Amino acid sequence: MHIIVFVTAGSKKEAGKIAACLIKEKLAACVNIVDKLDSLFLWEGKAQRAKEALLIIKTRKEKFSRLVKLVKSRHSYTLPEIIAIPVLSGDKPYLRWIDAALR
Repeated sequence: MHIIVFVTAGSKKEAGKIAACLIKEKLAACVNIVDKLDSLFLWEGKAQRAKEALLIIKTRKEKFSRLVKLVKSRHSYTLPEIIAIPVLSGDKPYLRWIDAALR
């Protein structure tokens, strides 16, 4: 099953380093980085606001546990966002490309 994984990072530089490792280890076929994301969240009981970068990671479900370990090992946050959603449908040639890239 194909999945999209969202990970927020404290900076574009940190996001880039994580993305490069994911590609190198073939845990992601593609990672998009969206910079200067405004995030509002509760942390330790207090409302927080931060500028973050968002990684949008295209991969497969069977890669998820290794992906989580890699992200956590290179992430500056105590509790990084790592959320996966299933790809219900997609252009078949693109999905085949993801499969080939992850082999």
